[in-house]
Amino acid sequence: MTISREKSIAHFERAQRIIPGGVNSPARAFGAVGGSPLIIDRGEGAYLYDIDGNQLIDFVGSWGPHILGHQHPKVVAAIQEALKKGTSFGAPCELETELAQIVVDAVPSIEKVRMVNSGTEATMSAIRLARGFTGLDKIIKFSGCYHGHVDSLLVQAGSGALTLGVPSSPGVPAGCTEDTIVVNFNDVRALSAAFDKAGSELAAIILEPVVGNMGCVPPEPGFLEACRELCTKHDTLLIFDEVMTGFRVAYGGAQSRFGVTPDLTTLGKIIGGGMPVGAYGGRADIMDAVSPVGPVYQAGTLAGNPLSMACGIATLSILRDEDPYEQLETQSARLCEGLSEAASAAGLATTLNRVGSMFTLFFNPDRVVSMVESGRNDTRKFAAYHCGMLDRGVYLPCSQFEANFVSAAHTDADIDRTIAAAKETLNSLA
Repeated sequence: MTISREKSIAHFERAQRIIPGGVNSPARAFGAVGGSPLIIDRGEGAYLYDIDGNQLIDFVGSWGPHILGHQHPKVVAAIQEALKKGTSFGAPCELETELAQIVVDAVPSIEKVRMVNSGTEATMSAIRLARGFTGLDKIIKFSGCYHGHVDSLLVQAGSGALTLGVPSSPGVPAGCTEDTIVVNFNDVRALSAAFDKAGSELAAIILEPVVGNMGCVPPEPGFLEACRELCTKHDTLLIFDEVMTGFRVAYGGAQSRFGVTPDLTTLGKIIGGGMPVGAYGGRADIMDAVSPVGPVYQAGTLAGNPLSMACGIATLSILRDEDPYEQLETQSARLCEGLSEAASAAGLATTLNRVGSMFTLFFNPDRVVSMVESGRNDTRKFAAYHCGMLDRGVYLPCSQFEANFVSAAHTDADIDRTIAAAKETLNSLA
């Protein structure tokens, strides 16, 4: 079976003439898997529909936020109600306080929270706050953890366990990353060595507690605890980037699931329910260093946008009141078991990581615990897998290094159809 793509191809050719690469984010390009991206017309429940009329089972979910599926009726109704009052005020409104209260009540580390417009803005602001609060400059990030296109965090790690940051994009001055230290994820020994060398200069560690940007990579037992212990010992702030994991792997985020509390947390994705939203929050004494209370400046004209706040309130309220997490866990486990069995039956060397409703099938015989292993993924085989699944009506992230997401809208029939598509596709790759 091959889906039709004529209209998408024609539109993408037009887009390339007026938009760099034809896309407004590199993650949407199909460069890693070949061909051109499908042009999406609408989403409904667990499905996407492109401009050629193809129905696709969606495991991207707008890169995570659609945990309830597309166009949940209660979420749509909340947006429509907010729209009656206006799109933006540039002034305080009740909705931003209501969403802030839901976040504070749910996330263990957050006593106060500031709304922003994106995950990148949240991580940028959290790093600035950590430096301003501690009076120190150096930070540690982990190879393979993505925290948005912030200059100081766009750092490519070397092959060693501990390297000084080198800019990984033209346009990022070396000076922006000279205070960024990169360590391999899940490597407690290298992290301890970094603290031994620079502990008195470290403002913060920032990490995804479950990585989603080298594929789904969980923390090894004891790793998050070691991060917490080292930060506490050295008076360094621990920042969890839960832009992807917040309200995804558990209602209170990864910190709730794993029982490790950071000092600051960044959020996004689900707290906007599909609208552009980010947030950062943490201990009250740290957050009170943010302007206008404190000296650390951060601002955003459209922060706390009423449409985004209404969408987020509706989404989080449904997650709190209807609690779909057991269903998500069950469906995700069944899907992942089916994918693993299909790969094994086809004789393919793969491994699968899953935390809650996040997962990645790696074309790699080794257990993936860091960028060292993920860097050895068979990306050519993944590209063929992606193409085969797409032709069978299953929409997956167009990179081996991205997490997949199950939504509460996925039915047993969707899971069965996806496993069947995987069996056919994986057998064709053997």
